[in-house]
Amino acid sequence: MAEKPIILIVDDESGHADVLAEALSRSGGETIATYDARNAMELISTRHIDIVITDLNLHHDKINGLDILKAAKEQNPDSDVFLITAYATIDTCKEALRNGASDYLVKPIDIDQLRAMTDKALKKYLTAAPAAKNKGGFIFDGVMGQSPSMQSLFSILKRVAPTNITILIEGESGTGKELLAQAIHNNSLRRNNAFKPINCAGLTESLLESELFGHAKGAFTGATEARKGLFEVADKGTLFLDEIGDMPLTMQAKLLRVLEDGIIVPVGSNKSNVVDVRVISATNHDLAGLVEKGKFRQDLYFRIKGVSITVPPLRDRTQDIPKFVDYFLQQAAEELGTPRKTITDNALNILKSFNWPGNVRQMRNCIRTMAVMTDNEKLDVKDIPAEIYQVRQLSGQVAPPLAGVSLNDIERKAIMDTLAKVGNNREKAAKLLGIGERTLYRKLKEYNIEI
Repeated sequence: MAEKPIILIVDDESGHADVLAEALSRSGGETIATYDARNAMELISTRHIDIVITDLNLHHDKINGLDILKAAKEQNPDSDVFLITAYATIDTCKEALRNGASDYLVKPIDIDQLRAMTDKALKKYLTAAPAAKNKGGFIFDGVMGQSPSMQSLFSILKRVAPTNITILIEGESGTGKELLAQAIHNNSLRRNNAFKPINCAGLTESLLESELFGHAKGAFTGATEARKGLFEVADKGTLFLDEIGDMPLTMQAKLLRVLEDGIIVPVGSNKSNVVDVRVISATNHDLAGLVEKGKFRQDLYFRIKGVSITVPPLRDRTQDIPKFVDYFLQQAAEELGTPRKTITDNALNILKSFNWPGNVRQMRNCIRTMAVMTDNEKLDVKDIPAEIYQVRQLSGQVAPPLAGVSLNDIERKAIMDTLAKVGNNREKAAKLLGIGERTLYRKLKEYNIEI
């Protein structure tokens, strides 16, 4: 959720939306003005809108103010929706209030009345508990979905976010595990304190220890001054340990000790510090399997697994793909400063049929590339990156003849399918492919395959 509550103003009469946005510019919320009913519906579906001010009689053949009201309440039941009408008939007002409207305004609008209504709604928002603000919603940048699996996941997160329980997020690379961790922090009682992520797979053991626990001056070559570790920096906040399955065993023991007693000792120091940090961990490995192999401590596994959730891969929730496409097209338009592009049904169907081994991250990069590389307002099949369209053709139900297909394409397809089959576990994939892990790692770089 954004730091400021979002106020959406919908009015298709020339200049009206901007006038109202200007009147509320100092309200304490982020104001968004739009003249297009369909754009309003897209914003409601992709942003967490807290207050909606919409004209009842929009000049659109299928969308009116009551449709905007219904969509806003479906996405965020706690949102406040105010309807503007030139004809405040009793029946219209009753229907609006029955459908969840907070109030209505009669044209010409009394700006002081508008500000008073908005201020009251904002006050309610700012004093509400974090979990209450997201009741029924819990949708964040890059982490969204209407599929049953994601709705079930959101339901769990809404329950555990306000607590201090440790959470283990499991799932393939690119599914948005860090975004989920950030969402949990934003909806916790620790949200006003630091959220600090660290990738445990990207650092040597000594550097990881220094990053987590800090070090004293002179603790090692180059330590010219004392430095706080992330546990101290994130005191009263949240520490996100990404790829915890790659943490060395000796570091696992040190981490367990900190989680048990809340005391850290910087490298090269005898002074201990007490910290209060909530830990959220994530991995794309099978931690239970690593425990059985002796590669991950069982006691640490149970300590970080207060609540365990699994983020489903994108290929298992294809019904969410159209929403992601719309969302990333909107992002691309904002980044490029260009009008928002759309996509043809044929192109969308191809994207829906692709298995997305890199999950949401890969899709985001794909949509950005498509938006940048075409001058057309509507993206089509020809705009889909070749590596995605060609692999999709190679993975059809009927095996295509191999004549004319390059060896690189065949090898890349074999690697991607094998990784998908084993949940992006590089060790298992290498064994099935009959190659070493180092060779697989080199080929992943060579073929630009993200996992």
